[in-house]
Amino acid sequence: MPELPEVETTRRGLLPHTRHRQIVDVIVRNPRLRWPIPDNLAAITRHQTITELSRRGKYLLIHLGNGTIIIHLGMSGSLRILDSATPAGVHDHVDIVLDNQQCIRLRDPRRFGAVLWTEHDVFAHPLLAKLGVEPLSDEFTGDLLHLKSRGRTIAVKSFIMDSHIVVGVGNIYANEALFHAGIHPALAAGKISRPRYARLALAIRDTLGKAIIAGGSSLRDFVGSDGAAGYFQQQYFVYGRTGLPCRICSQPIQQLRQNQRTTFYCPHCQKK
Repeated sequence: MPELPEVETTRRGLLPHTRHRQIVDVIVRNPRLRWPIPDNLAAITRHQTITELSRRGKYLLIHLGNGTIIIHLGMSGSLRILDSATPAGVHDHVDIVLDNQQCIRLRDPRRFGAVLWTEHDVFAHPLLAKLGVEPLSDEFTGDLLHLKSRGRTIAVKSFIMDSHIVVGVGNIYANEALFHAGIHPALAAGKISRPRYARLALAIRDTLGKAIIAGGSSLRDFVGSDGAAGYFQQQYFVYGRTGLPCRICSQPIQQLRQNQRTTFYCPHCQKK
């Protein structure tokens, strides 16, 4: 599933091609994604200028003068910037056609993505209103994690993956950040001290930042806006490395199951 680094990589790749461009049409080949695409999306957005592209969690926001297009990439979606005359494939469901003969094309083989519209404050939209703090923002600190975790018996990995606490820390990046912070993923969130949360907040920020620089991770069908695959997976310390030696202590990486997801950790470097 494209996570925060993949969505941010997409946003940065699209931005120079789309900001201040006018939408001349929206072509919807298949409106049946996770939620139906509004049938009047083309009429609403035609001749509107893209003023900005932003991101909230894993949602990409295309800001226009009269509202905002909300896009989620689902399990396997990607957005590409292409010549608008490029033939569409079977999984290419939506084109946002621009006035420079290019288009933003949504490819979504599993159709778990979304293309929605709001003319109101986008950050008050039901999908965004209750999201937690952005992990790359100044508001995200160890003190905040420590405060939110008091009295919580939930495992810390599940805690930092809760989008009501902090957005965009998906499974891969939670595994990696906990390793770099030296925290066992099964430790109860409420038992972690303020100094350890300070290390964890820094590790989350650093892990996500490095993933963005690397173009994200290549997962399933994800590619960036230019068609290039991310390569952060080459930097994994624990994710997907069960049985392989830890890059720090050489002990074998182990795994366990948490909330139907596989967790990877080093039993020597990550302490309870």
